This record gives sequence, C-alpha cells and structure tokens, in this order.
Amino acid sequence: MLKSNMTPKNKQKWQELLAFDAHHVWHPYTSMKNPPPVLPVVSAKGVYLELADGRKLIDGMSSWWSALHGYNHPVLNQALIEQSRKVSHVMFGGLTHQPAITLAQKLIGITCDNLQHVFFADSGSVAVEVSIKMALQYWQAQGNTQKTRLMTIRNGYYGDTFGAMAVCDPVNGMHGLFRNILAEHIFADAPMTTTLKGRPVNWAPEFIDDFANKLAKHHEQIAAVILEPMVQNAGGMRFYHPEYLQQVRRLCDKYQVLLILDEIATGFGRTGTLFAYEQANVQPDIMTIGKALTGGMMTLSAVLTSDKVVDGIEAQDGSVLMHGPTFMANPLACCVANASIDLLLESPWKEQLSQIERQLKEELAPCSSLDCVKEVRIKGAIGVVELYEPIDTVWSQPLFTERGVWLRPFGKLVYVMPPFIINKKELGTITSAIYSVLKLKGTNEQKRG
Repeated sequence: MLKSNMTPKNKQKWQELLAFDAHHVWHPYTSMKNPPPVLPVVSAKGVYLELADGRKLIDGMSSWWSALHGYNHPVLNQALIEQSRKVSHVMFGGLTHQPAITLAQKLIGITCDNLQHVFFADSGSVAVEVSIKMALQYWQAQGNTQKTRLMTIRNGYYGDTFGAMAVCDPVNGMHGLFRNILAEHIFADAPMTTTLKGRPVNWAPEFIDDFANKLAKHHEQIAAVILEPMVQNAGGMRFYHPEYLQQVRRLCDKYQVLLILDEIATGFGRTGTLFAYEQANVQPDIMTIGKALTGGMMTLSAVLTSDKVVDGIEAQDGSVLMHGPTFMANPLACCVANASIDLLLESPWKEQLSQIERQLKEELAPCSSLDCVKEVRIKGAIGVVELYEPIDTVWSQPLFTERGVWLRPFGKLVYVMPPFIINKKELGTITSAIYSVLKLKGTNEQKRG
C-alpha cells in the first residue's frame, strides 16, 4: 500500500505500525479478525489529508461531517493553545468557567427563542441519551408514569449507545442484532423524500397519515418524538419536506408529546440554513447538537431545552436531571467551539454553501445517466449518489484514493459532505472521482453480466 518514495527506515516503521493496528486496534464498523486496509494520516491542512507515503487526499467527508472549517485552522489552533495555558479540564460539578458560559450564551443566541438552557455532553450519542432522559424524567416528574416510550420515523440514526440505538431503525438500521435487547419504541413510516428518481415530489397530506395515526393511538405512552430535521443522515441520506416537520410539531402539541430534534449532523449550516429546523419554521422542545460544534477539533455536544422542560423536570422539590459526564463542558472543547462558531458566523458561509450546492448539482448530474445509479440528490453541502446495489468499499476505496480524494461510501450510497472552505477545483476533483469510479463500477457489472 505504501509507496516507494518513503525512506526505507520510515517505510519499515509504518509497516510495523500498520501491522500492529491490523492485529490490535478495532476500527468502527469493521472486522477485527479480517480488517480492511487503513490509510495512515500524518498531517492535515485545509481540505487535505497527508498520508505517510506523502500522498495528499482531498477530504470529502469533513471527518464524518465535523471539520467544516477544514483542518489545522490557525484560529482554532490558537484558541486551543491559549486555553491550555489556563485550564485544560476541570470538573463541572460545583464549578464553572468562562468558556462554558460564553458557549451557552452563543448557542442560546443563535437558536430559536424557546431554547434557553444548555446541558453539555461529550459526544453526539451521549447528547441523544441526555435528550431521551430529559423527556422521560419530565413526565415522571409530572406523575405521568405511563409515558415511557419514544416515537420516531424509520430510516433514522441517532448513535451507537443503547438509548440512541433503541430509536434507530430496527429493520433497516445497523443495530438489528440488538433488536430483542433494546427498549421497544414506536416507529412511523419514513417520510416521503423530496425527490423520486431525480424528480421533485410535491407534498401531499397523506404523507403524514401513518405518523398521525400512530401518535393518536399511542400518545398516552409516548414521552417524546425524536427525529432528524429535514435530512435523515446515516439512515440513508434522505431529504424530506418541511411540511412534514411542521405537521409533526402540530401533532406533538395536539397530543401533549415533547419534540426532540437531532441536529448533530445537520447543525451549523450543512443543509443551507444555520439549523435545519429553520426551513420548517418550527421550534423543538429539546435539541441536540455536536459534530461541527467544535469545527471537528474536539469531541463536544450539547442539549438545548426550554423553560417548560426544565420546570417540568424540577416540578418536585429536590428533582434534578440525573446526568453528569466526567468531561462535561471541557474548557478546551468549549473554547474551541466558541472560536468555531465565531469563525462560521463571520465567514461568508451562506455564499460558500450556495456555491457548493450549485457545483454539486451541476457536476454530479451526469451520474444519473449511469446504469448503476438510482438517484442523485443534493441539499446544501450534501451530495448523494444512490445506487441500485451496495458498493464494495474494499474495491472502491483504493480507486478514490488513486484519484486523490477521501470518500467513505456506505451501503448503496456514495456521498460527499465537504468542508465549507473547499474551492471549485478541489470539489471538482471529488465529483469527477465519483463519476469515474461509478462508471467503472457499471462497466465491471456489465462484464460480469
């Protein structure tokens, strides 16, 4: 895998490191006994990942959608350095610090009016766990002990911890193995997508029928509805109508059910607005954020909620939210998050997103003509090419790498979610690589046929 332009000593070092990695280091969603090859990254700057052999790859994944400013940004680096000279970490129980207070002020300032309280966590999955706990504890504190279940929509994904896994799609998701172990929640049909085989789909009232019927039937048991606004991300990169989310909010109000919106993947501009819920003009009772919160520099998440939820949880004397991660509100992470939010808001991010969206639409459109492609869909800085059959990543990954890009397809989806700072030439390299690899895939399938 490593090229010969490395010195013999360095080549031997990396061969030993990769051999150890293959035998002892467990990577996400991969076999430990028969692991696929991994690429050793030694540095990163802007949109580029530099490998140990000197090759540079344009990162089309933003490190799982988090590095919106690219890598090694001097502003974020400086924030980290300056805070490390003061205090890198301190427990949040009984103590506080300015980076956390400032971050809470910023988050309350840029989100909808009813979100007035911030609970800091240390990963997206934990934020989902906290949001679920908030909803359940809210109803317990009201003396409504029947509301112990959640409702969501199929094709959703909310993380890999047990509470989060329980609201992921048990049929089409990644956690079917645990189906009989996890808490059993209520799943409505996935919302109709905004396009079907590349053609726009107009909203129709019946699209909300299954959701409405199930909520009406089970609302006495349901503590909260949880879903990803506007875009179902790891569950299939599906885009749906703003009207669907508006109807969900209306029905939650009608049946007195809390609404949790998971903006971990969609927050901070990815879909074209600062937060995806803005496109439907709704306000959640609870909202989770993470990933791009720190610009991909450090792990941090947050759960924002309303006066209503806080008052409900603490309705009884001595009642408090029973959660408190060790690294909650880590000062380093909070300081970098403050810098990242400022960097985003002070940048021409809307223009950047519009340019990325236009280019993705133009340059991924030719993929629609390929026999292996079912649909191409674009929203904000998200470009998706859905195939009829799953793509073999062991086959495709080296081909993308040869073309100078880092992409990580999953299932039937080849997608790109680049850093916002990517330029036209760099994004063109990615779209060209997608087309050429999928064209090769189609050719190979024809030969086998």
